[in-house]
Amino acid sequence: MTDRAQQFASDNYAGACPEALAAMIAANEGSASAYGDDDWTARAADAFRDLFEKDCEVFFVFNGTAANSLALAALCQSYHSVICAGTAHVETDECGAPEFFSNGSKLLAVPSDSGKLTPDQIRQMATSRSDIHFPKPRVVTITQPTETGQVYAIDEIRAIAAVCRELGLKLHMDGARFAHACAHLGCDPADITWRAGVDVLCFGGTKNGMAVGEAVIFFDRALAEDFDYRCKQAGQLASKMRFLSAPWVGLLESGAWLRNAAHGNACARRLASAVADLPGVTPIFPVEANALFLSAPGAVLEALRARGWKFYTFIGGGARFMFAWDARAERVDALARDLREICAGAVAEAA
Repeated sequence: MTDRAQQFASDNYAGACPEALAAMIAANEGSASAYGDDDWTARAADAFRDLFEKDCEVFFVFNGTAANSLALAALCQSYHSVICAGTAHVETDECGAPEFFSNGSKLLAVPSDSGKLTPDQIRQMATSRSDIHFPKPRVVTITQPTETGQVYAIDEIRAIAAVCRELGLKLHMDGARFAHACAHLGCDPADITWRAGVDVLCFGGTKNGMAVGEAVIFFDRALAEDFDYRCKQAGQLASKMRFLSAPWVGLLESGAWLRNAAHGNACARRLASAVADLPGVTPIFPVEANALFLSAPGAVLEALRARGWKFYTFIGGGARFMFAWDARAERVDALARDLREICAGAVAEAA
């Protein structure tokens, strides 16, 4: 049975967008070569090369955990370490997968309230020790946007990349919501990736209109050596690869990848604006992508749940609302009305 009351607890709740679904259906016509040796996969890879204006190496995997973990493993030996923010998804929500697939590369988490890393933090962590008893820093990974919904500006990424080059580190970008960052900045995808110094990008499709699938993009082709073997070994080589790659054709060639993200971002701003004047309800982080984190009294959040709304409180202690490509304005407004009514009731009781 379909739950028709749209929720905003996660952008993973959304189905596949029409453009991605139509491409997958089109790919279902007839037969095609297996394991990525098909026209759809070649077309999708070329679409990424056109998008980034770069002859990059492209791989398609099932999910973000595999994308990030295998990409980091490709950049590290087991005795290396990866510098990340303390709230980074690879640190808090991957069940040790980055360490597992790299055969032990250690994550070095830097405390960060915003979820962003700074050049000074990276330099301090990377140079804190150089003895053989400490895992040698090899990679920096940044999340774009961060887990708190904040977006790295172009200059911020350039500054991080400069430190990485100075210290001999590779730069990986976890872009589970990469499209939302592009929509916020209004920039070309290349401007916040390879032109800014990023070596490898994991471009998220699942959170932006696809049913399943992420792309791992190596801007430095040399770093992709044997990555296909890693994918096979990790159970990420799809035999019917066209069903992973074709939806990307639908998203990229139609421009839906950016429209979907812009819509999600706009819905986050819509809710933020609608509740901006509520007493005791304040945004925890700036609204820059498709996420809104709200701090509110516990009683208000309990009352919101009692009205059937779902949300998480695992970051910042407040309610997190995520808006996908299919977020409906009337549901966003309904959430805002319920919040207003609950807050009005709380004020009346206090009086």
